[in-house]
Amino acid sequence: MNACLSIDRMTQVVIVGAGPTGAALALLLVKRGIAVTLIEAAKDAYRVFRGEGLMPSGLDAIAQMGLSSMLESIPYRQIDAWEFIVGDRQLFRVDEPMGSNQPCTLVSQPPLLEALIAEAQLHREFEFISGVAVKDLLWNNDRISGVKLADGREIVAALVIGTDGRNSVVRQRAGLELVTQEKSIDILWFKLAAHPRFVADNVFYSILNNGSAFSVFHGAEAGKLHLAWVLSADDKTDRKQTDWAETFASLSPAWMAEHFRNSKDAIESPMRLSVIVGRCPRWHQPGVILLGDAAHPMSPVRAQGINMGLRDVIVVANHLIPLLKLRANYTDIDLALSQIQAEREPEIIRAQQLQAQEAWKGEQLRKNGLVRLLMMQIAPFLGKKIQQFWVKGQYELRQGVTQVKLIV
Repeated sequence: MNACLSIDRMTQVVIVGAGPTGAALALLLVKRGIAVTLIEAAKDAYRVFRGEGLMPSGLDAIAQMGLSSMLESIPYRQIDAWEFIVGDRQLFRVDEPMGSNQPCTLVSQPPLLEALIAEAQLHREFEFISGVAVKDLLWNNDRISGVKLADGREIVAALVIGTDGRNSVVRQRAGLELVTQEKSIDILWFKLAAHPRFVADNVFYSILNNGSAFSVFHGAEAGKLHLAWVLSADDKTDRKQTDWAETFASLSPAWMAEHFRNSKDAIESPMRLSVIVGRCPRWHQPGVILLGDAAHPMSPVRAQGINMGLRDVIVVANHLIPLLKLRANYTDIDLALSQIQAEREPEIIRAQQLQAQEAWKGEQLRKNGLVRLLMMQIAPFLGKKIQQFWVKGQYELRQGVTQVKLIV
């Protein structure tokens, strides 16, 4: 395949991975006349865990793509406030939207993905292959030229886009390196019945008590609380033997403790989430680019993964749609891949730094009993100042670091 050869047929893009990044990008491309094959290894979108948090930056990306009305047709729930409890004291509470145009919103991912794909299927340029994994990449004259599926099919494409998550097969087969940060925590993710108080006032509670840390909030799914229990490096918890209802209750305010005990039999077995955070020094090779968690897996702190992925989509669309519609040569397409990384990387680096700072602060409070005691003592006097300091530090994680605007 000659690097200067023009594409002499309708351009085909293969997107591997039908999460929010891949599905949203596929829809954006086909609506503009670009032929796309979207491939997803899973048979459906209902895997055990999918992040739900859309920050104002992610909601803005959705709006720019013309998809805000889609969110209204699927299960969603807004966060009303954030509250931090240290020991037995409320440190502070801050109400949404914290100066933003929109509050942080929790969206059920499976219905969102189904809606994105269903709309894409209205366009003749779209093909969706589900339940079949990508086994390898195709190469032609040192350029990636498509994918080989596990069932033996080969799909030739002008460009392969890997949106297949932190364990990306596309990344591995393309020989792109992921440099990971030191892993310090994992998370146990629980679901249980919701307390009516969360239905009326959906507060995202972060609780630090007696060396343990967890967060609890009402998810997008009706009647379900989500609880994220931090497993630090020195945690010796035997999750099979632990009485979780009593453990949560012993660390919580009285009303919440009562609910945990009353809901003991409804607490679902937890899923362990391994926190892999990192960034590829290079997101692309000739004929392929990585986006979202495939290129830059994010920490779960402030739900940046889905938001950064959606912002990736907008920048990719700006660079590639004009080239693909004009049937540009492969040299120009490959040059655009480096420009995409150059535009997106500063925000990713900064967001990961901010996430690390948030995690570090929480870990210091968790480990240091004297610091927790001090915070409990000053909370009645300096809680407002601490709140203001925290809100100021959330701005970039909520709004984004750089300006991202869809222009195509």
